[in-house]
Amino acid sequence: MFKASVLRAVVGAFLLPQALSANEQTTEWVNMYGLSSGLIDMPTAEVAQDGRLSTTLSYFGRTTKTNLSFQLTPRLSGVFRYSALRGLTVTGYSLPSYYDRSFDVHYRLLDEGRYRPALAVGLRDLLGTGLHGGEYVVATKSIGSKFRLTGGLGWGRLGSHDSFATLGTRPTGILGAGGIPNYDRWFRGPVAGFAGLGYQHSKKLGFAVEYSSDAYTQEDGDIVTINSPLNFGVKYKLNNTIQLGASYMYGSEFGLNVSLTLDPKNTPVIGGTDTAPQPVARRTGKSAHDLGWTDEVTQTARIKTELAKALAREGIVLEGIRISQTSADLLIRNERFDIQSQALGRTLRIMTRILPASVETLSVTQSNQGVPTGSLTVARSDIEDLEHSPSSNILKRVRFSADRRSDHYEPLSQTYPRLNWRFGPVVQLSVFDPDSPVRADVVAKADAQYHIAPGWVASGALSYKLGGNLDGLSPNRTGIVPVSPPHKVRSDARFYAMGSGPKIEHLTIAKFGRLGENLYGRVTVGYLEQMYAGLSGELLWKPVSSRLALGAELNYVAQRDFDQRFGLQDYSVATGHLSAYYDFGNGFHTQIDVGRYLAGDYGATVTLDREFGNGWRVGAYVTKTDLSAAQFGEGSFDKGIRITVPMSWALGNATKRKSESTIRSLTRDGGARVNVTGRLYSSVRDTHGAEMQKTWGRFWR
Repeated sequence: MFKASVLRAVVGAFLLPQALSANEQTTEWVNMYGLSSGLIDMPTAEVAQDGRLSTTLSYFGRTTKTNLSFQLTPRLSGVFRYSALRGLTVTGYSLPSYYDRSFDVHYRLLDEGRYRPALAVGLRDLLGTGLHGGEYVVATKSIGSKFRLTGGLGWGRLGSHDSFATLGTRPTGILGAGGIPNYDRWFRGPVAGFAGLGYQHSKKLGFAVEYSSDAYTQEDGDIVTINSPLNFGVKYKLNNTIQLGASYMYGSEFGLNVSLTLDPKNTPVIGGTDTAPQPVARRTGKSAHDLGWTDEVTQTARIKTELAKALAREGIVLEGIRISQTSADLLIRNERFDIQSQALGRTLRIMTRILPASVETLSVTQSNQGVPTGSLTVARSDIEDLEHSPSSNILKRVRFSADRRSDHYEPLSQTYPRLNWRFGPVVQLSVFDPDSPVRADVVAKADAQYHIAPGWVASGALSYKLGGNLDGLSPNRTGIVPVSPPHKVRSDARFYAMGSGPKIEHLTIAKFGRLGENLYGRVTVGYLEQMYAGLSGELLWKPVSSRLALGAELNYVAQRDFDQRFGLQDYSVATGHLSAYYDFGNGFHTQIDVGRYLAGDYGATVTLDREFGNGWRVGAYVTKTDLSAAQFGEGSFDKGIRITVPMSWALGNATKRKSESTIRSLTRDGGARVNVTGRLYSSVRDTHGAEMQKTWGRFWR
């Protein structure tokens, strides 16, 4: 399910003009299929700016396509599509509109040269039902500064009009369950040619004409009439975010599309709105040898008080301190900055302004749930000398470690116990339900965390449904083969959405701890999530400078009653996973989980994320277990897209708030995991040197 906060962030960013990167192309159009293309319905060899994320809504011939496209690498594009075809006749499907999910990839093989055209290859609907299935090889060449000429060969849908050759035998028809790579169709069957010409009149206005090789065989007669292979279109950019398009297509229909584009690399708020950091206080050579302060008992107490107050003004909490004549080590809890290197930079600046001049060695350790995680040590003289130098210079002087323990510090009395809470409305969304594309509930939600002592956290959330229709979600639909489905561990979600009384979303007590220099642990017990209660334990091995981390989790849970009070159903299961995390560099990160899932099925989940230095993450996951496609139901196996939007990117000021959304085609029982708050890897990883070096440019900000 989505959360409303991600919608607010994205919509707000769409309404603001985005800053242009230095090499940005101002003529980046998007076609009806959500792909970067100067044409209308046909592909070109063009690609979007690296990292670009676009949502396109297009309408033509009683067909609505919602496309989410992402430029995964400078050459590789991916598109997830959700289509609604009103009036399409499909055997065994009785709803007024046929809803279809599909996924495309587009790869640019060659860049354009002086005489050579750009060359690309693509697969449409490679993981879907095959309704939009088609493959192509396409070339595009600029003619002067205004025109772009495109020609290509298509198979499948793109080989259905006026084909001139046939390569092998291509299966036809719409696949029932979908979700399985239909590789037996790729580049097979009739081959046809397509072509087009794009004209850029100005930076905002463009025109296109194309010869289409798509005969719309499935739709012709039901929802569209094809009279001509020619399409004519005009496109207009309101700004760098919003594109509008209109077209006259196939001699019979008008088409419309609107595209909203985000660039995760560039914030919509130019310059930001954060307050400036404190300047570094420089010492004189003589003052650095003054140790007189060490004889005054009240002086040490004053230093602690001033440090705590100054850090609090920056949204940083001083949890512990260890100070001597020549060194100081602070344990801090960063409650404001989503970029950890920025929090460290501001902490060190404040230390230079308050600590006695004799203190030369400065160390800062970050705390998560009361547990020390990553530490940084640097010479104070280096901070003084390099304040106005590039941040890469100070990075060469710092030392990262993870050897601090809680008993290393003198704790501050006001740190524990403490209570954090919040209350407000929340919109819960469900998308891609077979009977209704979008469903939503509005709930009033209160959640709180009570930090009892270092590492001990009690937390809970209470919600009250104000209205909505999530209780109308469709049940699991198995495939064509009549086999027994697994226990309903997730597909009974509609029953958990029924009723309007108060519901306990979760109620737990957890213990976090350091078991060794590179070993972390967590134990959580209680009502873990909306549907399950029980015991969860986790171990994580993560060296501070390593790209690799290994984890293990074991859970024993029972299914909760549908009213989400204190009762339990008679289904219980032991689940667990072994996990490996690896940072490939260049913004790519992977996670592999192998083990047992909630329905008792065994398998693995592979996740790949593209991560940006400002906190944006876009990725996808695939879970395959020993359940057959027929047992799993529609979609054949679990898969989805994950998007994390940092609020600091959208608002222009530092905040740790972020919106995390998972777009999955359907909620099914296979490959389902327990949702446990406080899993270790992300919180530990963010404070380690290997991760902070990616965002070190924020150190002096």
